[in-house]
Amino acid sequence: MAHAIRSAAVSMRETGQFSCRTETPRWRTDNLCRRTGASIRWTDVEVRGQVAARRGPTYLRVMLGKELRELRENLELTAESVSLELGFSRSKLSRVESGDIPLPKLKDLEKLLDRYGVTDPDHRDTLLQMQRDSLSREPFTSYSPILPSGLPMYLGLEREAVRIRGFQNHVVHGLLQAEPYALALAGSAKIVEERTTDFVEQGVRLRMDRKALLTHPDGPEVHIILTANTLRTMIGSPEVMRAQYDEILRLCQLDKVEVQIIPEDLATYRSSYNFTVLDFNGLDSVTQGDSAKATTMWSKPSDVAQFQRQFDAMAKAAPGPSQTSQILTELAEKLWT
Repeated sequence: MAHAIRSAAVSMRETGQFSCRTETPRWRTDNLCRRTGASIRWTDVEVRGQVAARRGPTYLRVMLGKELRELRENLELTAESVSLELGFSRSKLSRVESGDIPLPKLKDLEKLLDRYGVTDPDHRDTLLQMQRDSLSREPFTSYSPILPSGLPMYLGLEREAVRIRGFQNHVVHGLLQAEPYALALAGSAKIVEERTTDFVEQGVRLRMDRKALLTHPDGPEVHIILTANTLRTMIGSPEVMRAQYDEILRLCQLDKVEVQIIPEDLATYRSSYNFTVLDFNGLDSVTQGDSAKATTMWSKPSDVAQFQRQFDAMAKAAPGPSQTSQILTELAEKLWT
């Protein structure tokens, strides 16, 4: 569902006009007008996928860190010098700026704002409220004991994405998994990874809870690429695999979900990584990849761009989403031969 949000057009003395991005904070445009004497006109526009109304604590933590880093860099200050001056550890400030950890003490944020010369009351209030809200609990907090390192941040950001692009070459992407498939997949690793039944069941519940994004009215656009080999790998039983094919077909009927399948006999590029790219309004894109014990996040623009190129190359080469149904039908027929 689209939301009416503000879009600014600022008439600048020097250039005549300046267009603000829809996610530009109001305090920035107000300050710009005060400094330049420019006028501002606000209009309502429709933006598909805008999710400002449901910002979660993880997103706010990352956004606050981004704002603090920009304030510091605008003054040409190093993280080391600020940390030394204010009595912070170097690692603490770096992790706050990257969004890895929250800034739990309000007085610490006030020290930073004082050092960066943030005196505008509206600007300060916005950042202070952002800090308070970033300390609230995420819906998945109850699952924390079963989450590997890095996954809590990913889950918090996944909920805020306006677009999700993923590639999987080993198992079906988590957002597409049917419950029988997810249960069989987790159950097959239970003994080897020394997991309890409760651990497995919680993991499957979390995976099913995440899929609510796909039907949320303000949910993201989702584009997943799988390989046919992934879908031919037997998980559980032929019945489980048939249920998984049916689930992918069901999800493909949703307006904002697209799935492509790369056939085994198609000579084309396939990434050596399983990855997911998250795009946002107001934050730079990030990429996530899984390992056995941790979730890795890449936020450096050059790293994210590399994964985006890989995804685009595979999407261009693979049969289009309109052919996914036929490919799945053929795979299902082979299950019984």
